[in-house]
Amino acid sequence: MRPDGVSRRDALLLTGSVFAAGLEPGVAAGSAATKPAAFRRGVNTFPWFSLTREFHAPRTDYAWPPFQEERAVPRPEDLRRLADAGFDFVRIPVDPGPFLDARDGHRKRLMASLFDAVRAAQGAGLGVVVNIQANDATHYYRSANLIAAIDAPLFAAYRSFVVACAEGLAPMGPRIALEPVNEPPKACGSETWLAVQSNLFAAVRARAPALTLVATGSCGSMVSGLTALDPKPLAAFAPLLFTFHFYEPYLFSHQGAPWMQEPVYRALNAVPWPGSAGSLEQTLSAVKSRMELDAGRSPAEKREALAITERLMRQYFEANPGVGFLALYFDQVSAWVRAHAIPRDQVLMGEFGAVKTWGTIVGASPADRVRYVRDVREAAEARGFGWAFWNLFDSMGLMDDTSRAFDADIIRALGLRSSP
Repeated sequence: MRPDGVSRRDALLLTGSVFAAGLEPGVAAGSAATKPAAFRRGVNTFPWFSLTREFHAPRTDYAWPPFQEERAVPRPEDLRRLADAGFDFVRIPVDPGPFLDARDGHRKRLMASLFDAVRAAQGAGLGVVVNIQANDATHYYRSANLIAAIDAPLFAAYRSFVVACAEGLAPMGPRIALEPVNEPPKACGSETWLAVQSNLFAAVRARAPALTLVATGSCGSMVSGLTALDPKPLAAFAPLLFTFHFYEPYLFSHQGAPWMQEPVYRALNAVPWPGSAGSLEQTLSAVKSRMELDAGRSPAEKREALAITERLMRQYFEANPGVGFLALYFDQVSAWVRAHAIPRDQVLMGEFGAVKTWGTIVGASPADRVRYVRDVREAAEARGFGWAFWNLFDSMGLMDDTSRAFDADIIRALGLRSSP
C-alpha cells in the first residue's frame, strides 16, 4: 500500500528450511504444471497480523504477544458476512518481524495462529492469499534487511519463514496461495529483484511443489513494476499468479494520508474523482484551511507544502483524470498479458482503494471515493483481472472497526450484494 523510492515520486506526478544464499534461479523448481488457484473478488484483512509492539533501538525484539491486542481482527461471523456479500477470498498481510524474532514455543504459537486464521477463512467459504508484508516502519525487520538482495542480512531467515509458511499452507486445499513479498522497493525491472523472487520461489518449490505462488514486479508492485517484469524465468515455478497494486492517481487515493513521506499529502483534501467533479480553487481553499490546523509544521514548512500542492493540483486538474486515465494503466497490463501469453484470470490486482475520513485523517469525500472504487474495480473486471480491495478495516476500510457494519456504498461500488 505504501510504495517507496522513485516509483512513489512518479505516482505523485499522476503517473523451517534454510537454503544456501547462493541458490540460483530455477534450482529445485520443476513444480507440477497445475492450474493456479482462482481468486476473483477479495479484500485485504490488515491489521490481522500487523500493528506490532516492537521495542525501540538498539533492541530488535518484540513484546509478547507481539501484535497489538486492541487492533481490529475479523471474527468468524465477519468472515461469513464477507462470503455472503460475494467476496470469494481474503488476502492476509503478515508482518514477518514477530515470526522471525520469536523463539521456540512463541514461534510455534504464532505459526499456529496464522494457520488457524487461514482455516477460519476457509470455514467461511473463502479462499486465502497469505501475503508476507515487511514493515518498513520498523527499524530492524524491514525490507532493507530482509529482501534487498539475496545477501541481505536477514534474507536467509526471511526465506526460512517463507518456506515454513508454504509447508503449512500446502496441505490446506487448492484455494490457497502464498505471496512471499509485498511491494518490493527495487527499481522497475531490477535484476536484483528477479534474483530475490526466484530464490524464494525455488526454496518454496522444494517443499511445496503444487502450492500457488503469487509473483510481483518491483517498483512497489505498481503497474510499471509488473510490465517491466520478464515472467519467462519464473515459468519453472508454476503454478503462478501475477499481481499488481493500483492507487493511481495517488493525489486522489492518498489525500490526507499521514504515512506518506511527501509534504503535500497530510493536508491534502477535497481532491475530486473524477477531476471534473471539482475545481482547483475549491481544493486549494480546503487544503489551506486544513493546513492552518496543523500545529506540527512551521509557517515556512506550510508555505513550501502549499507551493508543492498548488503545482501538483494544477497538473491534476489539467490532466482531468477519470476512467480514461485508468484505462491508460490497465491497458498496459493487458498489453503485458498478451505479450507473454498469460491467461487473464492469472492476474490479480492485489490492492486498490482510497483513504477516507477516519479519526483525525481527512480523506476523499464519500461520493468521490465510491466513484473511484467502482471505476477501478470495473476497469480490472473489464480486462479479466481479479481484485482484492484495500482494506477491511482502518482508514481505507469497508467495515467499521467497532460496530462491524459494512459501508453499504462501498459494497455496491465493488459490485457486491448487501450483507446484514
